[in-house]
Amino acid sequence: MTPTDTRPVNPAGPTLSAAWRRVRDLLPGRADWHSVRLSPRRDLVAGLTVAIVALPLALAFGVTSGLGAEAGLVTAVVAGAVAAIFGGSNLQVSGPTGAMTVVLVPVVAQFGPTGVLMVGALAGLILIALAFARLGRFVRYLPVPVIEGFTAGIAVVIALQQVPAALGVTDAQGDRVWAVAADAVTRFVVHPQPAAIAVALAVAAVMLLGARWRPGLPFSLLGVVAATLLAEFAPVDLLRIGALPQGLPAPSLDFLDPGAVGVLLPAALAVAALAALESLLSATVADGMTVGQRHDPDRELFGQGLANLASPMFGGIPATAAIARTAVNVRAGAASKLAALTHAVALAGIVLVAAPLVGRIPLAALAGVLLATTVRMVEAASLWALARATRGDALVLVLTFAVTVVWDLVTAVAVGVGVAIVVALRAVARSAKLEQVPLDSSEHTAEEQALLAEHIVAYRLDGPLFFAAAHNFLLRLSDVADVRAVILRMSRVSAIDATGAHVLGDAIRRLQGRGITVLLSGVAPGHEQVLDTLGVADQLRRDGLVFADTPSAIGYARTLALATSGDREGRRGQAATLRVAAAEAVGRGAAETSGSAER
Repeated sequence: MTPTDTRPVNPAGPTLSAAWRRVRDLLPGRADWHSVRLSPRRDLVAGLTVAIVALPLALAFGVTSGLGAEAGLVTAVVAGAVAAIFGGSNLQVSGPTGAMTVVLVPVVAQFGPTGVLMVGALAGLILIALAFARLGRFVRYLPVPVIEGFTAGIAVVIALQQVPAALGVTDAQGDRVWAVAADAVTRFVVHPQPAAIAVALAVAAVMLLGARWRPGLPFSLLGVVAATLLAEFAPVDLLRIGALPQGLPAPSLDFLDPGAVGVLLPAALAVAALAALESLLSATVADGMTVGQRHDPDRELFGQGLANLASPMFGGIPATAAIARTAVNVRAGAASKLAALTHAVALAGIVLVAAPLVGRIPLAALAGVLLATTVRMVEAASLWALARATRGDALVLVLTFAVTVVWDLVTAVAVGVGVAIVVALRAVARSAKLEQVPLDSSEHTAEEQALLAEHIVAYRLDGPLFFAAAHNFLLRLSDVADVRAVILRMSRVSAIDATGAHVLGDAIRRLQGRGITVLLSGVAPGHEQVLDTLGVADQLRRDGLVFADTPSAIGYARTLALATSGDREGRRGQAATLRVAAAEAVGRGAAETSGSAER
């Protein structure tokens, strides 16, 4: 007889085990670096391209923050490397950003440089806590018009930031980026610098035309090198990057002050919120610019948290993912973390070895690189489709875009999401109605069970299909197994927006990719416009898989299911007979259900 184990159970054991599993999930694994071996040459070229683009931005953002150019460069090297290794995206490039410097300026004025370092470290801890709480995934609930409007707005902001350098103006003034650009244009009219604008436009043209001719070649690097040689040997006067600091400072923890945590915590929360929002939106935009890339939002927050813990130790400012540098990285052909890591290593090498040479690069050439990048960031067809989908989607898109350009990212996202919620609730309120339900519901259950036995499953979609409910409501369709046909009964969908249509189209494509035929029935006329505009139902309609009512869809699905069973000869004869029977059944069903709610 086995003695009973009377030892007390340690409740901390399961807790510690779960915590360790969570840590292990957030750390990089062997599979994360599998893509590094696929195209290392392209990743190295992309990393070098981003490094050249990131260098003047890092220096400028360091100066703007109040800690100096060296702080910006240190941030790009240290935070860029740590975020590349531990982040959740293969494409993200991190470092100092313009939006972050706006938050840091009042912190420097109130608490000094050591206060900024302390705020960065606290923000890093907050980001790590958000990652452990699995809050990163909630960014997926942002409506598509908000993301598209934000992306287009950021592209315009980046282009406006390049106006002074492209025009050869050094002393433009203004509180907002558009005001600085307007002031630069005014000064350019008074004292024109044709060489600068010619170089910027030439580099941008080389990138855009070269990408269409030979997409695999690094035309951004070629354009920058050509512009630098032109500035060296031709009689033109162009602004240069200038002298760079050489070497990185030794790590230090002298900035830590536990007594200042309470005072600095509000600023740290603002920095952490901005870093989380900008990084996750940047990763979402990067995914949309590629095919097959998907980021892990919680791991991205974890990587950004570690980056903001490491950066202050070397005198760097708080960092986040940079959309401009990430876009350059994607367009340069990056496919793995090696590109972002190469960018950080290249910047460190530039600081140690090639600072005098890089200091000779014209700022106008780098402005041209970013101008070309902004042109390629904007998907005009996608914006036009969203603008025509519904009035609500168009309103959210335009407002998010305008607020991003005029004010800032955080305000734009808040306004966009707020307006999207109001529009969605208005659509729900207007579509609410009472409908009499038949009492013989058991008959419908028996019918659905019979269909399931024939490897046909029917789903009835009830209520609004909009951004807040689309993912949870429709992504379950991807788990359907052992069926030949899926019927989506759309007659009770009360409202649909662009995000709901996008998710519906994604679910249909996933089912079709597994060899499952998808049929739609009962699509309301008001919803056909959204589905057609976004291209969701075009292929189904061409294949004859969109039906006015459910009985017609069931008859056709049974024809397909039975036509694929038995031997080849049997299938042919069976299908021919069933087509006739199905046509007769459809005619009878259409007559019998002409007044039913299924139409």
